[in-house]
Amino acid sequence: MRNGVVVDTLRKAGSPFRIIFGMNLPQIVEVAGGLGRDQGLGWRLWENTSTRESMLLAPMLLDPDAIEIEDAVRMCGECPASEVADVLCHRLLRHTPFVWSLIQKLSDESEEIYRYCAMRLLWHHVYSRPAEAESIARKELARNSRMTAGPALQIVDEVAFMNDASVN
Repeated sequence: MRNGVVVDTLRKAGSPFRIIFGMNLPQIVEVAGGLGRDQGLGWRLWENTSTRESMLLAPMLLDPDAIEIEDAVRMCGECPASEVADVLCHRLLRHTPFVWSLIQKLSDESEEIYRYCAMRLLWHHVYSRPAEAESIARKELARNSRMTAGPALQIVDEVAFMNDASVN
């Protein structure tokens, strides 16, 4: 499934990975579906930080009910690129039973990657907890972080849209 065009594009864009096969996300999802949940394999793939596809596949194999909040925080800090953080948050961490506690913890961290993960997770709570989501996103916007400004602004805009729609 190697895709040289994707590899070249990612390398030119400054991908931090030494090994890139160039698989697209639907292909990785397909591979994960064939493997099913496998904690051992998932953790071994996550530890393979030199290979892009390993870090993207790992969150799809891990069971969200079998990881601890400390593992989740550590994984967020280990994300070498926003692409990995996006997959980690969407495919694994948003399904954990402690997701709201995780959002609150990550949003208070000093390093951008943690707060980026908080914003990605927070997006899934815009509709269920709009006031809290907006408050955390506004706090993040005030930090003026290049990495988190986009997702934080999306959250604030979505809450404003929801508020406008409910008035009309």
